[in-house]
Amino acid sequence: MLATVIYDLTFEFCHKNLPGREHLRIREQMIHAGRSGRQNIAEGYEEKSLQSYIKLTGVADASLEELLLDFQDFLRQRGLPLWSKDDKRVRVFREFRVRWIDENTLNTPNLPDSPTEAANMMITLIAQATFLLDKQIKSLEQKFIAEGGYRENLFKKRRRFGGFGDFRENQSPQTPQKP
Repeated sequence: MLATVIYDLTFEFCHKNLPGREHLRIREQMIHAGRSGRQNIAEGYEEKSLQSYIKLTGVADASLEELLLDFQDFLRQRGLPLWSKDDKRVRVFREFRVRWIDENTLNTPNLPDSPTEAANMMITLIAQATFLLDKQIKSLEQKFIAEGGYRENLFKKRRRFGGFGDFRENQSPQTPQKP
């Protein structure tokens, strides 16, 4: 849900603060990075394979990290301040929690009018999202270590079902002998 808020606010930020043809490429890249973060989280969650889920969550994390750098660059290139994580304004942004208002609407905060405030808000939200994604990846890796992956578990079930007969790894199946 946080990735959806980030994507929506990135779209708004880019059209508001990076208008015109001269900003077309960076605007498209930033919007794409926000969308990629959101879409890869959703796609990974739907995967049957834990390994694919981990991979796609990592791709989402990398996309959001790229977007984070773009917002930091936005501030740096314009000589605008990047607020420290201990700044009281950042702490206010960090108190935001995403929730559904109804089945189709999130409580997306209003993007501040000030480019400095808006970029710092986006940096804060993205930092929260990447922190949570890193924790999710570590948790999924632990689950993979403990339980194995989708393919491994299918193989175990197939063996229990008896589908391999006397066939063992590194052996070829026995060819029946003619009497």
